[in-house]
Amino acid sequence: MADSISVPFDVKLMNVLATLVFALFALMLLAAGGWWVLRQPFFPLAGIKVDGEVTHNNAVTLRANVAPQLAGNFFTVDLARARAAFESVPWVRKAVVRREFPNKLRATLIEHVPVAHWGDEAGSKLINGFGEVFEANVAEVDDNLPRLDGPSEQAGQVLGMYRVLAPLFQPYDLAIDELTLSGRGSWRAQLDTGAVLELGRGQGEEVVVRTQRFLRTVTPVAGQYGRTVAAVEGADLRHNEGYALRLRGVTTVVADPKKK
Repeated sequence: MADSISVPFDVKLMNVLATLVFALFALMLLAAGGWWVLRQPFFPLAGIKVDGEVTHNNAVTLRANVAPQLAGNFFTVDLARARAAFESVPWVRKAVVRREFPNKLRATLIEHVPVAHWGDEAGSKLINGFGEVFEANVAEVDDNLPRLDGPSEQAGQVLGMYRVLAPLFQPYDLAIDELTLSGRGSWRAQLDTGAVLELGRGQGEEVVVRTQRFLRTVTPVAGQYGRTVAAVEGADLRHNEGYALRLRGVTTVVADPKKK
């Protein structure tokens, strides 16, 4: 019986490598063929379903705006691009787009909910409850919303300050119509009576202290001159121990009674 001849290691290695290369080539060929099939017009998009919050939009208009921006079929359409197309539509804050077998896309939308106007009256910007500024048709929103303004990157801070200050005025039957943060960090409020209040700089706590001092004392001070709070044209709260008050025909500096 003849001894079996062993195969050299280098030959074994070459056989293994050849098998791997062949298998890899076959997989690549299969993948290319599959990709070619998927790109053919055998799987066209038959429609786009829209659900979620669409108070300011309707499904027909949304589909009409988005469909021209989509390319490819059911398998090759770019979902990220589809999402961006939906989110570019006015009022849409967020969109989640997914494929719905066998031939549709489904878009679930969340719309902006405005809590205030943003910027000057000539603009079309609004701000939502997350402090995000967006553009939309302001004619569709409540005219009674307050107006906020400031550096765009600090929109959330302005909204936060409004939420802190607004409740302070309610017990006095007053409301903030406008709140502005200047580029230098100074706050200004305009009330529904037309009065303009210079609130000064500082974080929420500092501004709250000055505002509470004003609200606590302005009624009796105005009464000393035979006037009510409605007669206040403006006040400068930036003084350390008081505020400058401007009434119709009267100008005075009022010290904080508690400092006497």
